[in-house]
Amino acid sequence: MSIDFLHKIARGWATALTLLVLASGAGMARAEPAPARITSLYDAFGKPSAMVKDWGYSALIEYGGKRILFDTGNNAEIFAHNIAAKGVDLADLDFVIVSHRHGDHTSGLNYLLQVNPDVPIYVPKENFGVFGAALPGSFYPRDEALPPDMRYFDGSPPERLHFGSPWPDANFNWITETTEIAPGFHLIMQKGTWGVDLDAMEISLAIDTPEGIVLVVGCSHPTLERIVEAASALSDKPIRLVIGGTHLLPAKQPEIERIATALLERYHVQWIAPVHCTGEPAFEILNKRFGSRYLYAGLGSVIEIGHDVKASDDGSSKPDAEAADPT
Repeated sequence: MSIDFLHKIARGWATALTLLVLASGAGMARAEPAPARITSLYDAFGKPSAMVKDWGYSALIEYGGKRILFDTGNNAEIFAHNIAAKGVDLADLDFVIVSHRHGDHTSGLNYLLQVNPDVPIYVPKENFGVFGAALPGSFYPRDEALPPDMRYFDGSPPERLHFGSPWPDANFNWITETTEIAPGFHLIMQKGTWGVDLDAMEISLAIDTPEGIVLVVGCSHPTLERIVEAASALSDKPIRLVIGGTHLLPAKQPEIERIATALLERYHVQWIAPVHCTGEPAFEILNKRFGSRYLYAGLGSVIEIGHDVKASDDGSSKPDAEAADPT
């Protein structure tokens, strides 16, 4: 075997190894870490941008490789506009959570279901709720003495009665109790007992992260303290962040001060990002009490929830973003 032939073989192996290393490096360069953030898509306050302010709430949660839409806002057209302005792809969602039945959290479902009709949607189960329901056919009292034409279903009701919904084709998954729907993703189910609607069943989302529990709340009708307490019971980890509507809008200053103290001293909440139904006086009080651990989360804001917790903006909601004004 000649020396020249051996040199050719060596050069061939060297070239192959170089190409392998380059290909491997290119693959590593393409492998970006999965986002860990919460983006505000719908609210009535925020910095100037192409997005439209309106009363209601919606947020996109990206964590652990999952993309989760939490609530859908108050108006389907405004919701669609803000989705476009922020460049969000609703066709690529793992699941949706609708915290409760109120219109300022549900109306965007009309647009969502046009874009992604089959996406799983987790909703509270209520006997006669807007998300549909099913009850045993025996749920009402009977009177055998009545003639058939005066009796429901002629006296022979079906085993189960199914009640309709404004979104009859939606892939609703009814939640009746606190449930882990994916590893580290817990839905906290509670009944609201505070405010004008005393019967609102509400879901909050608790995400178990290495640094602690990230708690996303829609309107906190069950009271923020009860929700935080339930989230604390899920893990020995601290409450890393509370973000969402805290329902302090009807509360007086002493009550807001008391709740702020409880969050800090009893539940040791590390960061807070209040939005939506929190109320302007509560924004000010919580900002003062939490100081540098108060995060601004107005419309279009992005809250990073990885190793570091901080508020930022990826720039896609600036006024020059290409999005048509729905009005």
